Amino acid sequence: MGKTRVTRRAMIGGMATASTLVAFPMLNTGMYRVHAASTRTYAKRVVDLVKSSLVIDMLGPLSLDFRPETVAAKLSQAQIADFRASGITAFHNSVGVGGPDAFALVLEFLAGWSAFVGHNDEVFTLVRDAADIDRAKRQGKAAVMMGLQDSDHFRTAKDVARFYNLGQRVSQLTYNTQNLIGSGCTDRVDGGLSDYGVEVVKAMNAAGMLVDTSHCGDRTTLDAIAVSPVPIAITHSNCRAINNHPRTKTDEAIKALGAKGGVMGITGVRNFVSGQEPTTIANVADHIDHVRKLIGIDHVGIGTDADLYGYDKMAPDQYAALKAGYKGSYAFRDKIDIEAFSGPLKIYNLTEELVRRGYSDADVRAVLGGNFRRLLGATWK
Repeated sequence: MGKTRVTRRAMIGGMATASTLVAFPMLNTGMYRVHAASTRTYAKRVVDLVKSSLVIDMLGPLSLDFRPETVAAKLSQAQIADFRASGITAFHNSVGVGGPDAFALVLEFLAGWSAFVGHNDEVFTLVRDAADIDRAKRQGKAAVMMGLQDSDHFRTAKDVARFYNLGQRVSQLTYNTQNLIGSGCTDRVDGGLSDYGVEVVKAMNAAGMLVDTSHCGDRTTLDAIAVSPVPIAITHSNCRAINNHPRTKTDEAIKALGAKGGVMGITGVRNFVSGQEPTTIANVADHIDHVRKLIGIDHVGIGTDADLYGYDKMAPDQYAALKAGYKGSYAFRDKIDIEAFSGPLKIYNLTEELVRRGYSDADVRAVLGGNFRRLLGATWK
């Protein structure tokens, strides 16, 4: 999600060693605490997997509070502890910016959040190439990829290279509605990629910018996969075969993505994951299972589509405004987040669920970030 006007995952980490758990005290139960602020405990295998993996959230804005004073702020000690405890190696910091002022607003977005990373450089580091993600892991920092969830700011296809040079590494072609490139997922009619849209995709291929179709309509998604000679991404979506929602992807699109070598990130947004209650982290894992069975373990990852804390922790006025900004087809319920898949320990909870389902260590690492690391390394220049 994350639409704003700006006033609003093969390359895998090394295997764990016994030293991984030095900072994580074992309790008498044989379980480990990973965050001083939480009593939640995990088995050694789960902790080892998270701590030794490259964990890439391919849609993880640094904050869902876009007020200027937040963007300019230093993190509190509690926030620093939360980011460090999360186990997340890289965040794709991305929002949707559209409309006639998109060019100027995206410049503001890139400058503001790049400065935020600089102000908090004890925690974060900006990403220029995929090796920066590996470096961040070694340094105990979180890498930040700058992206956009709309491409309205490209005035011509030549702007793609300009914004790549300014640090943008991912661009979603359309948000929920039509732009000059193609159609969004909530449009009544999807005409697919326009001629200009084909130009933009080719320019993104040439620059090395990752093409994202998470919010695109069905025809536009298929066109982008077909037009691009290199793999693209669906950074944050879910499977329509499990939940019939406009923000989910058809099996046809998922198969086409996999055939081209792309990767699909699964979200934890409640209404995208399931149309009925209860909705739990098991439902999130069902979507991972579906993609794995459909196109293989090498093509699925995570794009949580929320910041570290989740939508339900937003300020009430911002939360109400966010919900009001979408069509009724989004079908919001009282809560947007899934309890066990929000908050600083959500990656541990998902890893625990995948282990419970019998995923091998290699497969868990692929889902947590290995697949997206491979894709990013093959795409960025």
